[in-house]
Amino acid sequence: MKAVIQRVTKASVTVDGKITGQIGTGFLVLLGVMQEDTEKEMELLAKKVAEIRIFTDENDKMNLSLAQVDGEVLAVSQFTLCADIKKGRRPSFIPSAPAEKANRLYEAFCDELIKNGVRKVEKGIFGADMKVELLNDGPVTIIMNTDEWLK
Repeated sequence: MKAVIQRVTKASVTVDGKITGQIGTGFLVLLGVMQEDTEKEMELLAKKVAEIRIFTDENDKMNLSLAQVDGEVLAVSQFTLCADIKKGRRPSFIPSAPAEKANRLYEAFCDELIKNGVRKVEKGIFGADMKVELLNDGPVTIIMNTDEWLK
């Protein structure tokens, strides 16, 4: 499972001109589900996202988690994170999980964030053409890949 986490002061996702999710201070999480991903990867990633300390404390050090700043999450499913670009110029999306599995793990990831103490999780619409707006704070952007942690 792959995720791009962006620390934001605000973020929103719009589908067909309608805002489907929006947050204030927190994380925009772009989530890619790979074919081999299971609940194990989903739980590991959700815990890491909920607990990562990338908000600054009173000494301007990255030392605070989402819970400590009363932060929120906007989670957007993004199968393009799973692209294989080793050959040619056109990405292959074969490594991406099938839609049904990807959506199930995406929804479970959002639920797991709540279980891990995130007070508010907003979402895009799985499979839709989404427009994402954000104000990246820092900028701070972290890439997470459960494959790297489980090897």
